[in-house]
Amino acid sequence: MDISRAKSSVSGKPDRKRVGRGTGSGQGKTAGRGHKGARSRSGWSSRGRTGGNMPLWRRLPKRGFSNEPFKADYSVVNVGELNRFPAGSVVTPEALREEGLVKQAPPGGVKVLGRGGLDRALTVRANAFSETAAEKIKSAGGSVEIIPGPRPPERHKMGSGSRRSVRKVL
Repeated sequence: MDISRAKSSVSGKPDRKRVGRGTGSGQGKTAGRGHKGARSRSGWSSRGRTGGNMPLWRRLPKRGFSNEPFKADYSVVNVGELNRFPAGSVVTPEALREEGLVKQAPPGGVKVLGRGGLDRALTVRANAFSETAAEKIKSAGGSVEIIPGPRPPERHKMGSGSRRSVRKVL
């Protein structure tokens, strides 16, 4: 067998279609995009377009209320995890972050839940507590202090979603 006669049994990838490289390339001039129209232009996208029909997102009724902008999003810590701190210490969101129990605090702050047990007296400062967590901390001889969270988002007075400033008419 001669090496010059050897052929690969595995076929490679087909050549990429090189468009817009002149009329002799088979995909020249308009580069397979036809003549004029939105599809021939750069930046055209088919997302949200349904031909001559009204797009689905405009056909569906817009009603109801979403509480998404106003929900309280907490970073959660359980009572059992507070046993890491020495007795008599003050546990704050900053101390929880240093200990690695809380990462970047969300807008709602830190909430303490009641899973696990506490065997030492601690002063715990957080944005929210569950009833069982507060009971367990107090029964261990500690105290619970609720610190105010960030202000809730302010609703725009001039209607839903509109953020335009209103000019005074003189």
